[in-house]
Amino acid sequence: MTGRELRFPDQFLWGTATAAHQVEGNNTNNDWWAWEQGAGHIRNGDRSGLACDWWQRAEEDFDRAQAMGQNTHRLSVEWSRLEPRPGAWDPKAVERYRQMLSGLRRRGLEPVVTLFHFTAPLWLADLGGWENPRTVEYFRRFTDRVVAEMGDLVQRWTPVNEPATYAFLAYMNGVFPPGKRSASSALTVLRHLLLGHGAAYHAIHGRQPDAQVGSVSNIFVAQPLPRHGLADRLLARGVDFLHNIAPLEAVTTGRFKPPLGWSKAPELVNSADFLGVNYYTRFRLGVNWRRPADSFRLQLTPGAEVSDLDYGEVYPQGLYETLMRVARYGKPIIITENGLPDHDDDQRPRFLLTHLAQVWRAIRDGAPVRGYYHWSLLDNFEWAQGYAMRFGLIEVDFATQQRRIRASGRLFSEICRANAITEDMVQRYAPAALEDIFGV
Repeated sequence: MTGRELRFPDQFLWGTATAAHQVEGNNTNNDWWAWEQGAGHIRNGDRSGLACDWWQRAEEDFDRAQAMGQNTHRLSVEWSRLEPRPGAWDPKAVERYRQMLSGLRRRGLEPVVTLFHFTAPLWLADLGGWENPRTVEYFRRFTDRVVAEMGDLVQRWTPVNEPATYAFLAYMNGVFPPGKRSASSALTVLRHLLLGHGAAYHAIHGRQPDAQVGSVSNIFVAQPLPRHGLADRLLARGVDFLHNIAPLEAVTTGRFKPPLGWSKAPELVNSADFLGVNYYTRFRLGVNWRRPADSFRLQLTPGAEVSDLDYGEVYPQGLYETLMRVARYGKPIIITENGLPDHDDDQRPRFLLTHLAQVWRAIRDGAPVRGYYHWSLLDNFEWAQGYAMRFGLIEVDFATQQRRIRASGRLFSEICRANAITEDMVQRYAPAALEDIFGV
């Protein structure tokens, strides 16, 4: 074995991430299941259906994660299973989640639990979902009960996944339920989601003073199109602030700034023990003077390498840039998601190595990064993209539920076990990237 390596800190968290609706199957009592039944909502007319059958067989995939050398797993609990009607809890669902969390712990996988990952019970959706200010209290009540039932098995919590992404996809772009196209609704929902995070933070710490409760933001690099002008730069800066920075400002300083308002929420001050970063890509923006509404369309860099179905540009340097920006808030950082859709796995090994090299570089330069969760452990139902996008380190045949570890999964296993990227790994999995990785 040749000698160069990028070694990560001791006790570094190596894991993968999943979300309940995307893997469990037959979540029939939430707004996403209802949304899937409508024509044109999901690519190819897909429906989540059985998904990865985790409600019955999650432990089989926990075995696979353990065998890959992972020491943690991020998952979510499904609100509509636990509280199928307002105030009415299902003890069987509680017990099943306890089995899953215990199963992770027995395998040496520390669970990190998300409480809202894009799905709402039908009864909550009927009340207006996150557009209704009462939902903040419903979520606080839900959080308190989950911690009472499962807190002995969980020390790390991420109450709300990607509040800005959810608010804009569901309430402005209309591609998530309820399919609205209203900027004012999106801003209202974003405020309520952030307030929900704050309410959950205090509910968790009320029962578990020593718990670690983090925010999770999807942060993309927002830059103007090449050959940009001043208007393009201002547009990119505004989108960057609203999507990437405003949620971080809220959970650290408690301040809402325009266009979220000009106010302070005391319950949000210092309401994150760590900052979760979901990083995937870079987007470009440019003002469209003929069709101003199109100015907010996220575009790809012309000529750049992109992942399947033009999901996003492969831009490893952006992860370093993002981590260094987030480090300014003075909180521990966990990369709670990072990945790409790659059906034939021809990009993912190099993606893993080059992005993790940028994580190592950020740590070297002072960013307090404590862990990395790849999205995802296995192929799953990818929301509006259905089953067309394959993010898994493990391939799933959804007709038979058979699993097969991809080359990228074998590589990730080697990285987890070594707690390092070695020159030998790069030579075997992505030799063309050798100098990119060890030249950082």
